[in-house]
Amino acid sequence: MSALEPRDADTGAATAGSPRTGPRTDRPDAPGSVLDPAHRALSIGIVSVVLLIAFEATAVGTAMPVAARELNGVSVYAFAFSAYFTTSLFAMVLAGQWSDRNGPLAPLTTGISAFAAGLLLSGTAGSMWLFVLGRAVQGLGGGLVIVALYVVVSRAYAEHLRPAIMAAFAASWVVPSVVGPLASGTITEHLGWRWVFTGIPVLVVLPLALALPAIRRTASGPADPSAPPVPWNRRRVRLALGISAGAGLLQYAGQELRWLSLVPAAAGAALLVPAVRGLLPHGTYRAARGLPSVVLLRGVAAGSFIAAESFVPLMLVTQRGLSPTLAGLSLAVGGLTWALGSWIQSRPWTEPYRERLVVLGMVLVALAILTAPSVLITAVPVWTVAVAWAFGCLGMGAVISSTSVLLLKLSAPEEAGTNSAALQISDGLSNVLLLAIGGAAFAALGGGAVGHAVTSSTAATGSHPGAFAAVFLPMAAVAAAGAWVATRLHGEPGRPGGPKAS
Repeated sequence: MSALEPRDADTGAATAGSPRTGPRTDRPDAPGSVLDPAHRALSIGIVSVVLLIAFEATAVGTAMPVAARELNGVSVYAFAFSAYFTTSLFAMVLAGQWSDRNGPLAPLTTGISAFAAGLLLSGTAGSMWLFVLGRAVQGLGGGLVIVALYVVVSRAYAEHLRPAIMAAFAASWVVPSVVGPLASGTITEHLGWRWVFTGIPVLVVLPLALALPAIRRTASGPADPSAPPVPWNRRRVRLALGISAGAGLLQYAGQELRWLSLVPAAAGAALLVPAVRGLLPHGTYRAARGLPSVVLLRGVAAGSFIAAESFVPLMLVTQRGLSPTLAGLSLAVGGLTWALGSWIQSRPWTEPYRERLVVLGMVLVALAILTAPSVLITAVPVWTVAVAWAFGCLGMGAVISSTSVLLLKLSAPEEAGTNSAALQISDGLSNVLLLAIGGAAFAALGGGAVGHAVTSSTAATGSHPGAFAAVFLPMAAVAAAGAWVATRLHGEPGRPGGPKAS
């Protein structure tokens, strides 16, 4: 259902036409495409924005170790990552309310500006703490952008076009996931790590020039211009601060296994629990049918997969003696199959079977995570991981894009921003929590000793297969639970969206 179509006040169903767009049909065979004249500039612009964000995400990780060494900040290296995630959680909630109140144009432009400013601040930093501050500013921008883009999609594209634009978002990660680390490594080696950060903002100009006029024309302003302005929900802003602070404290506590770490861990949990309950749709924690299960599944899928994937290269390098390059290449094909999974869900013939497709996707994810640690047995060939991860990424492509499509389908126009923020919070927070849990289990079973990795020309020493198994097996169980959650994505009869966000 298009976010621009008015709804019947009693049923929530779309009515025949829209004051802005005129009559519209959302049948799968309805005419038009994301590259027709009405959508071409907008589609190219917003997909280009996602492309640049994807390139930054894949390239910065390569330059980060060199930056930390040059700035004498290896001891606070983890904060360069956590600062981004914690501020982005707050920005997601802010962007949701801002977009519902005034439209996505202002939060999108502000977010891109903050993202570029953070890159420039990190790229010109003279100390590690200024570098971390730049990453925090960048996180604010990233959180604003991702939610605002979802609202743009909900308003500017008819329902039958949304799977295609979500597939385009997924496809835009393919090239950066393969080229980004290589390009970043080459730039870092020959020009310096600062160019990786300072070069990207210049590339944002062209996508903005294409996208902003189209967004202003099709998706600016509140969802219903005739309705009174939506007031700011100050309680949600306070909860957003709580979720960011709580996530930051938990990440800090998870860095070292010390008794004193229990203090920030307890404080973080005390902030997180009420914030999560207040910011996610009512019933999310118990997988209530409809919108709550869509939001929960996004977190379960993303958190379990990313937490497991983070340990795959380390496992291959330290336990099987692969070079870092070969270990990274073992995951490269996953970018292609992820895009393939997203493309499959975008086909019109899959719409009646979307729930089954998502269940199958989560089964593939669980099997991939379960299969990966089999290479800890020396008789198992290392290419097993590449094959398993290709199937896991295929499942993730179908699941992640489908949850985005379902969220917009189950959201009223005036709730698209708030619900999109809830989806991204579930995604980001689950990454933080499951990575912290996996990292703690890994360290508790001696995983820290594998940091003395060997080169590809020697045999691995200090093997700790149990530490890796302690990461992969629980994450496989979480993904398997996600297959059950995927059976609860449709709302109850007469209630298209299920329970609303609190």
